Amino acid sequence: MIDSLRTRLRPLALWGAALACSAAAAAPSPADPVPATSAAPAAPAATVPAGMASRVLACTTCHGKEGRATAEGYFPRIAGKPAGYLHNQLLNFRDGRRSYPQMGYLIEHLTDDYLREMAVHFAALDLPYPPPPAPQGTPAQLEQGRALVQQGDAARKIPACVQCHGAAMTGVAPSIPGLLGLPRDYLNSQLGAWKTGQRKAHAPDCMADVARQLTPEDVSAVSAWLAAQPVPGNGKPVASLPGPMPARCGGVPEGGRP
Repeated sequence: MIDSLRTRLRPLALWGAALACSAAAAAPSPADPVPATSAAPAAPAATVPAGMASRVLACTTCHGKEGRATAEGYFPRIAGKPAGYLHNQLLNFRDGRRSYPQMGYLIEHLTDDYLREMAVHFAALDLPYPPPPAPQGTPAQLEQGRALVQQGDAARKIPACVQCHGAAMTGVAPSIPGLLGLPRDYLNSQLGAWKTGQRKAHAPDCMADVARQLTPEDVSAVSAWLAAQPVPGNGKPVASLPGPMPARCGGVPEGGRP
């Protein structure tokens, strides 16, 4: 499987290497001033580059046709996710804040601009979501998950998921992802990765702080409830949150607003 994947990904990796060489040739000399960069990259522009569909075919090996996800359960849908979020995650994989060898091999030589073009391409796809699977949990477990998602747990300093991801949980443009339409296995694995430090984000890492407060039972309940919910409005992220986020999150504009 890995050898087959590497064979399919090699052309894109080579394109990335060529792009990196071109960028290096155009880079300023050591004597030139180098502008400072912030931890949170700017949100990608909303222009889809021509020809990107053929240039991102390797992505569909895991993420499914047009980025709609597959039935395996461990690869998320990327079609229609906010462009800023997708760009941040590509940077995180490339720069080591997230670790998955196949992703690292795919994008290790790609430039920031190339990754931004990939993010904008997938963000612009407007594709329907399939119906959710049958609930995978007891009524009590599903209610526990619903309460944490919609109300949080103030006594344990756990904010409600809707405070950051939007009341409909379809995400907030440009940088906050939706939580619906994702496989339960993927939700479990990502919450576990945040909790154990295997997944990181730009500081301050708000999701790591939240995940560390969750028990294994909390994670199972939240993922069971989220995975069983239908996706409203074709999963489109909202433009802004009605109020400030409960915590500062690196990589997200102040207050969750553009």
